[in-house]
Amino acid sequence: MRRRVPIAVLGTLAIALGAATLVNAVADEKEAATPVYNPYPAGILPSDLNSELARVLREVDVIEGRALQRWRALTPPTLTGQPPTLQNSGTEAVEILGELMNYDKNISPGQNQACASCHMPYVAFSGPIPSVNLTMVAYPGTVHFRAGKRTAQRYTYAPFFPVLQYNQVDGAFFGGNFWDSRATGYLLRNADAEQAQHPPVDTQEMGNPDTACIAFKLSQAVYRPLFEEVWGKGSLNIRFPGDTEEICETPGGAAVFGGNTTPVRLSPEERIRANEVYNHWGQSLDAYEQSVQVSAFSSKFDAFLKSKYTLTADEKAGYDLFRGKANCNSCHLDGRSTAPTPPPPEGIAPNSQDTGAAAATAPLFTCFGSANLGLPLNPRDAIYYQDKPDSFGFTANPAGFGFRDLGLGSFLRSVAAPNPNSSWTQFAPASDGLMQTSTARNVAMTPSQCPTTEAPGPYFQKEFFHNGYIKSLKQLVHFYNTRDTYKFNVTSGHCPAGKTEKVDCWPMPEVPNNLDMTIGSLGLSDHEEDQIVVFLRTLTDGFTRPYTNSDTFSGACMTGGSAATQGNGFLIPTPPLPPCAAGICDVAPVPGPMPIP
Repeated sequence: MRRRVPIAVLGTLAIALGAATLVNAVADEKEAATPVYNPYPAGILPSDLNSELARVLREVDVIEGRALQRWRALTPPTLTGQPPTLQNSGTEAVEILGELMNYDKNISPGQNQACASCHMPYVAFSGPIPSVNLTMVAYPGTVHFRAGKRTAQRYTYAPFFPVLQYNQVDGAFFGGNFWDSRATGYLLRNADAEQAQHPPVDTQEMGNPDTACIAFKLSQAVYRPLFEEVWGKGSLNIRFPGDTEEICETPGGAAVFGGNTTPVRLSPEERIRANEVYNHWGQSLDAYEQSVQVSAFSSKFDAFLKSKYTLTADEKAGYDLFRGKANCNSCHLDGRSTAPTPPPPEGIAPNSQDTGAAAATAPLFTCFGSANLGLPLNPRDAIYYQDKPDSFGFTANPAGFGFRDLGLGSFLRSVAAPNPNSSWTQFAPASDGLMQTSTARNVAMTPSQCPTTEAPGPYFQKEFFHNGYIKSLKQLVHFYNTRDTYKFNVTSGHCPAGKTEKVDCWPMPEVPNNLDMTIGSLGLSDHEEDQIVVFLRTLTDGFTRPYTNSDTFSGACMTGGSAATQGNGFLIPTPPLPPCAAGICDVAPVPGPMPIP
């Protein structure tokens, strides 16, 4: 029996898709009028970048249309009770609101970038363009082609990270969002909600010049009634000055603003209202990311924990290695004990196996902490080349190759972003190079057409770790296994003759301090590495039920080559590096015990 869709719903969807077409045309016109920023040498930007950005925007429009249809079909909640609660459909209402925001490209000044432009569901809300993952690492923003400095982190399970806290007993930070944990959650007490507040005003991403621009654009959104249903009637009734639209169409960082981050001239009372709207923006997106559409707990491993799936021989062997010899479980916690190896004298415990029941029925495969894994500087990262002003007079990285990504350490010094807790600053030297331990869940998720991350495929080219240096899960596990076995005092692109980078040559770390020494010489065989990769695939959502919107990929898969050397054809030699730039490595407390080269 065919389900009947109300004519009103179809009409609304048709209007929305028609509006999307009109918006696309307007965005194209604006983009054509803005000089392209291209400070990059040949080969950094992929040749198919424009067509791939357009492809992702078409996919974004499809999902936005689906979300609009869900909203129109939703039975409105009833506000009742004390404290007032949106009874019955309140949960779905706020989740749909967050979804509509996530796929709304009108939020960006160029009307050409949604949150989802860098985070699509068919790759677990990470980077959706294979050629970008292979070349420039960071994704272009609303200004083409400004780009960030790191890979697009997966949304999935990010809402479960706690507010950033320093544990005095462990002497370590736990929680926060982003690779450097700068979304602390200090004010909203929700790290993921705060994370959602950064990209709309990041100069390298959606690029709004003022957080009030998001409130202004939400007041004009087709889904404004849903926002006010969730957050209160009149919550978007803000008296914006007449030049707001002009201001909000100008990207952040533009010289015309003179460094002013609140150029929309609001009264103190109206600014408070706009700030409250922006808080609700973050909370709504967090609701969507925490929903079963995103953080689904629907993998083979979840079925295994409920005795509804039996791991294959290779999956089981990989799992035993994951929580045993490979010691992955000491950071990517699976809710059971870890049996680290090798045995003494090299290790601290015998090679054993946990036979007890799982202590967690929905493990997150992260410790919420951070580590410096010792990755080399990746000269393909777009940030190194943005040392010249764009047409708006903005320069993202005046230091060029003098930039060093110190991760958590830079944040604690208020270099990467303002640190809201001065008592944390003293811990910066011990935090240099540390990047967040992401969940291992969905690390292997790809579109169904490209069923693997691994060559020869057909595969979807992903990128791994904060700087995208690793291009396959095989390489990832091999790095953990052999980082110290095959270490060379060279930069990427300069391995000795007879050696193959990422196979039997690992270049020196970008940040040599605070290296995680629990990895680097694990003694895994090649077959054991492969078994761990097989196990990692069991953490992909969509096994017990379809993963929402994972069917929207319309691009092409890749084929050929080997997972061990995947992407090596795109390696480029690191140029001679200047010293770490002033403003990064000379900010107190300075890095130590060794200076950053």
